[in-house]
Amino acid sequence: MADQINEGPGQDGATPTGISGETPASGAASSSDWSWTAARPSQEPVAIDTSKPSIARVYDAAIGGKDHYAVDAAVIAEGRRVSAAGVNSARVNRDLLIRGVRYLAEQGIDQFLDLGSGLPSAQNTHEVAQAIIPQARVVYVDNDPIVLSHGRALLAKNNCTKVLTANVLDVEEILAHPEVDGFLDFSRPIGLLMVAVLHHLLDEEDPAGMVETYKARLAPGSHLFITHFCNSFPEARTLQNVLVQSLGRGQLRSREEITRYFDGMELLEPGLVPLPLWRPNGPVSEPLDHSGLLMIGGMAIKR
Repeated sequence: MADQINEGPGQDGATPTGISGETPASGAASSSDWSWTAARPSQEPVAIDTSKPSIARVYDAAIGGKDHYAVDAAVIAEGRRVSAAGVNSARVNRDLLIRGVRYLAEQGIDQFLDLGSGLPSAQNTHEVAQAIIPQARVVYVDNDPIVLSHGRALLAKNNCTKVLTANVLDVEEILAHPEVDGFLDFSRPIGLLMVAVLHHLLDEEDPAGMVETYKARLAPGSHLFITHFCNSFPEARTLQNVLVQSLGRGQLRSREEITRYFDGMELLEPGLVPLPLWRPNGPVSEPLDHSGLLMIGGMAIKR
């Protein structure tokens, strides 16, 4: 990862995971530490804090990626002690992202706003959409500066893809940003992705109000695609505690609470379901284990 990021070792001297000899740093992320979420000029050096885990890098570790540090892998190790299958829900979520974006592109959706996108990895939103519609436009938004560093490589060879470093809660700032306004045409249908992001927002941050503000800008024919941790089995609450202790944030919600994010839109079949059951590519083995039960997801269209 260091070669891709070009920022060298972090302030604590840590090297990317997979290189022997690293000792993970301790310390949890503060739930109010959003000082690095503002958009950055493309040439500004990207400072990666390797002394504490980040949501994007922890997710990368969970899906078997290489763009994380030992401090991030430690969060996954702790989660596996609670439920190894539950941690595997990250891979299940990635598979659903692929199916969902493919479905949207097959319906003719050719522009996407991917909020809380995380690190680009194999078969990410732009790759899936542009395989079907080569000129499909994608804007990734994430508050982790490491996403921007990887995004620069994308921008160098893909003028239909943009990456914006911002806090997804800053709705008006994001929608007015040059990387979004004018690049995406909000008078036409858009695929709005909130995949594995809302459970990182606390109730006091009003995620429901945030979702409504984004939805209000969508043209008819636009789709909202959400996946979210659900309190569907007892160990899910313990996994939430791992997130809170390590990242400073994380919140399970009930099916009813998650369903309300789609208010005012038409929820498409098969509705809000465990991720393996949303338009699977083939037969699904049931009963589902924790990897299939930890998150639920669905997609709705604005009529």
